[in-house]
Amino acid sequence: MTVGADGRRMAFLRSTGPEDPISSLWALNVATSTESLVAAGPVRAYATDRDARVAAFAREGRLFRADLIRGTVAEVPTVAPVEDPRPDPSGGSIAYISRADGSPSLRVVGPDGDRLLAGESGNAWREHGGMIGWGVPDEAALRLGRDRGWWWSPDGRQILATRTATTTSLHLLDLDYGWVDVHWDRETYPHVVNVRWADGGGPLITVLRRMQQHGLVLAVDPRTGETQVHAELADARWVEPVIGTPRHLPDGRVLVGGELAHDGFDARCLFADGSLLTPPNLYVRRVVGTVPRPGGPNGSPDLIVEGTDGDPASQAVFRVRTSLGGGSAEATKITSTPGRHHAEAGGDILVVDDVVWRGRTRLAALGNLSAPLPYDPRPALERVTDRRLPAAVLYPTGFVGGRKIPVLVTLGEGPGSQQVLHDPAAWQERQWLADAGFAVVSVDGRGTPGVAPSFEKVVHRRLVDVSLGDQVDALLDLRGKHPDLDLSSVAVRGSGLGGWLAAMAVLRRPDVFHRAVARDPLVDWHEVPLPLAERYLGDRRDSLDVYAHHSLREAAAETPNPAPILLVGATVPGLPTVTALPLAGELAFLQGQPPHGAVA
Repeated sequence: MTVGADGRRMAFLRSTGPEDPISSLWALNVATSTESLVAAGPVRAYATDRDARVAAFAREGRLFRADLIRGTVAEVPTVAPVEDPRPDPSGGSIAYISRADGSPSLRVVGPDGDRLLAGESGNAWREHGGMIGWGVPDEAALRLGRDRGWWWSPDGRQILATRTATTTSLHLLDLDYGWVDVHWDRETYPHVVNVRWADGGGPLITVLRRMQQHGLVLAVDPRTGETQVHAELADARWVEPVIGTPRHLPDGRVLVGGELAHDGFDARCLFADGSLLTPPNLYVRRVVGTVPRPGGPNGSPDLIVEGTDGDPASQAVFRVRTSLGGGSAEATKITSTPGRHHAEAGGDILVVDDVVWRGRTRLAALGNLSAPLPYDPRPALERVTDRRLPAAVLYPTGFVGGRKIPVLVTLGEGPGSQQVLHDPAAWQERQWLADAGFAVVSVDGRGTPGVAPSFEKVVHRRLVDVSLGDQVDALLDLRGKHPDLDLSSVAVRGSGLGGWLAAMAVLRRPDVFHRAVARDPLVDWHEVPLPLAERYLGDRRDSLDVYAHHSLREAAAETPNPAPILLVGATVPGLPTVTALPLAGELAFLQGQPPHGAVA
């Protein structure tokens, strides 16, 4: 959802009911608390102007402009198929990405027609296996969390855009075709991971070294492209920028996300020009925006932050004071119930989950058109071992203790993604698996965010050993609290990085894990995109032994008679592989039967 900066309107995506899987564009009039359907789906993504008066979206390469005040939609003629359209802050022009000539280019359609702002054929780089692209994120950016490649200036007169060839550069483009390059040491800091230009100041960017252990927060002069260092980010393992930072605060200070790792602290925090704004017990996940502080002075709003404060299974919404006034850092929790809470902000409006607030006044709630969830899962959440690993055990519906039950360990997407959550929707598939006769166990071992920076990053260069060790230790600890767990029959499943770990579990620890399904697993870390591989395992050039130790091919070659493993969508010599497998077939294999519906 998007909240207009004037606080009068909201735009959001929602389908028309529980049987409709296609999202449509809706608007909420804040003054009257009325919703209106603006554009029937499919609308997969959209962008608005500053005050959410105009929205733009693409459908099958065609550009549409929605008037969110009148509720009308009109197609905008363009000379090329459209991707990623975004109105300027005033809503007068719409810029978009086109790939009509084979390489991404940036165009603007407005009162002067449809014009090419930046683009080139890319022949030089195409000879080396790629092509030059304007305004799109490269593979490294996507892996590091940046999914955009261009940004409007607050006055709508310029666009800051990436140019991606063998490296990524940034350029300030005037709508009258003038332009300047953004200057920084791109050879030393090749990764552009965060860009923001929306708070009244110039652009702010975060750049990282290739190995991600050092970064800079830079302020860009929009006239000259020169940069000034506002903050340095450093970590011996890797730097993890906070989503929503850097940004300018209303008083001109620059907000930066960082980590507090001295004097006994182990915290993920926010700083403004060096001053700590968040208390060390708050693990900051995302900065949403700012809203006026009730009864507070003008120019000193509260930050709205999503984070955790002790229970990593929950995500709460907090108000954080930006004006310390000599006091200590202060954060007030807005949400009071366990769960995965989210927020958006604009002007003086704050939306928490589906409720719209102005100050302490509840204005409206977005309509919930969803059907009830099919299951009512009741996982037993625990903190286990001396490392206090978040863990959960989910039994079949109506399970009565006193008899041993096989165990299914779910690894999900693997290290880096949470599974132990206060969220019923996250447990629906696992309840279905449990009802097939398993005690489903999920453990968020070290390497998972939400606990502390050291908990998340201790896996550096030893991911497989730490991850498997935590899974094993957690299982043994859970047996003391859940005596019905039959650890003589333990299956494991995962996908992606979790699929790699599931296969490694059976190959490396067959004494604990007896059967595995691995969907689309990583096979060889030399084939993994560099930003992901180097984040976990270090520099490929001087870590050949580390990469070999984490290779699924190497592990399979060292295990001549492995326990039953089924790979889905990947090939490893000596291990059975299928190209497709429905969930029912996966379940059959985990139960010790031939997989149903497998496509060889």
